[in-house]
Amino acid sequence: MKLGLLTAPFPDTPLEEVADWAAANGFESLEICCWPKSEGAARRYAGICHIDVDGFTQDNADEINEMLASKGLTVSGLGYYPNPLHPDPDHRSLVQGHIKKVITAAAMMGVPVVNTFIGADGSKTQDENWETAKTEWPHIVEHATANGVKIAIENCPMIFSHDEWPSGHNVAYSPRIWRQMFAEFGETVGMNLDPSHLVWQMIDIERVIGEFGDRIYHVHAKDLEIDEDGLYENGILSAGIGWQVPRLPGLGDVDWQAFMSAMYRAGYEGDITVEHEDRGFEATDELIKSGFLIARDVLRPYIH
Repeated sequence: MKLGLLTAPFPDTPLEEVADWAAANGFESLEICCWPKSEGAARRYAGICHIDVDGFTQDNADEINEMLASKGLTVSGLGYYPNPLHPDPDHRSLVQGHIKKVITAAAMMGVPVVNTFIGADGSKTQDENWETAKTEWPHIVEHATANGVKIAIENCPMIFSHDEWPSGHNVAYSPRIWRQMFAEFGETVGMNLDPSHLVWQMIDIERVIGEFGDRIYHVHAKDLEIDEDGLYENGILSAGIGWQVPRLPGLGDVDWQAFMSAMYRAGYEGDITVEHEDRGFEATDELIKSGFLIARDVLRPYIH
């Protein structure tokens, strides 16, 4: 395994500077954000463009690979987390087209995985969204298969605010849909497993790894704290609004020893990529960096 980080918390820092800091501080890989350069963030840690894949060439790919290799870094995946099933067809088309560009760039760079969401229309049920996914996703999967790139779907329901209520913006958040997704789309599609999203859904983390271990193509190391007062006030039917708090590894309720033990038992040999969304460590670049270092020190003993 390798310990890496997702570049999202450094929106205004050039990729090479992020790479310099990561390499100097014990990280071995980067998941690189690839939103469209013209698209501003619609939510925290989104809209980030560390690689502009519009007009991307093999020369661009070679230059980035050489720069990262000179620092001893590899790329765990290219990341773009929009809503490919957005109810607006024009927006949906733009998003799906950009995913294909990210896949093409990954193939040029020799990056094995593109990380994203399946998406969802928040006004539809999970089953209705899955029926839509079956018609909207085959051309993306075919493009990835033709380019030899895997697609890793993060397991976040994307329910954090009332504009995502009641069904969220990502249908693939539970075992029932994962089974259907893998059967429908084949080996090209797997999971970008984030254990924090299982904590607030009360889904058994080790059981997930045991059942789906061979389809885990990437890992986000993010923690989650359950705010017991917030849960008391809002109740579980609020779907986490008001009581689930993203944390850095070691500062929440994920048992990282148990998680990593299960990953080793499952035979996972990929990257463990720190995803930093902890509000307690985001006010300044120095706080962001200190947060990454906390996560590094928590996870490093398990990375071999």
